[in-house]
Amino acid sequence: MARPLRIQFPGALYHVTSRGNAREPIFTGDEDRRCFLRILGQVVDRHRWVCHAYCLMPNHYHLLVQTLEANLSRGMRQINGVYTQRFNRANQRVGHVLQGRFGAVLVARDSHLLELARYVVLNPVRAGLVARAEDFRWSSLPAVLGLAPVPEWLDTRALLARFGSPERYLDFVREGVGRPSPWGAVRGSVLGSDGFRQRLVRPIGPRVREPEFPREERFVYRESLEAGLPPVAVANRAVRDGRIRERMRSGLYSASEIGRHLGLHRSTVTRIGRAEPLTRAAHATNKT
Repeated sequence: MARPLRIQFPGALYHVTSRGNAREPIFTGDEDRRCFLRILGQVVDRHRWVCHAYCLMPNHYHLLVQTLEANLSRGMRQINGVYTQRFNRANQRVGHVLQGRFGAVLVARDSHLLELARYVVLNPVRAGLVARAEDFRWSSLPAVLGLAPVPEWLDTRALLARFGSPERYLDFVREGVGRPSPWGAVRGSVLGSDGFRQRLVRPIGPRVREPEFPREERFVYRESLEAGLPPVAVANRAVRDGRIRERMRSGLYSASEIGRHLGLHRSTVTRIGRAEPLTRAAHATNKT
């Protein structure tokens, strides 16, 4: 069965989960948890993520992250891969630690950020691990409330700015106990309004590198060609060709639609898209 394609674009907000293989524990003790958080921090820094919330449960974890670049899958491969290696080495084990593919739901930031931040840190209460969410050591809530040090890679500003004080945020979290999960509103892999979904545009005709992905799952938020290839940019052929290459290689635009926008034949756009950009040395050589 075809796997759905990840929806990735700069600025996307995700609720991410990953479970232990066969639902087995993924942490044997606090050192494993500290190791996982170190890896998470490295990925947040390296891949320019914004981490709003996290929670490390016994056999799975939750993250609420925003990617400033379209690189969720790349970062998640590093988190799960590096953690698996270190977990196995530390515990003298081999084989899978995490179960298959990680889960990721694309979230409309304005309408669902707060609800998801509450949902993530309430997991220990729903599982009966603690009576109060703030008493669970391995979530982001104690740090946001000032009850624990704030990791350099954890962004508490967005949440606290909405409430004005940690106490108001804690009240909001407590009000969520017993409320239904927000996942009833998830359609496919998206949580948001119809307007939010309409901004997830299907590419028209580029070749897709992963042919097993079903066509109806090929969604991505695209910059318009009018914005990316305005008249001031296309007036300079070198600039124009560079922008054509960027869009062709992103896989989000077809040669036909770029050609229609620029008044070029599809074959011309294809040729430009396949060409390698000239270096400064090559330019100098061509001139002499």
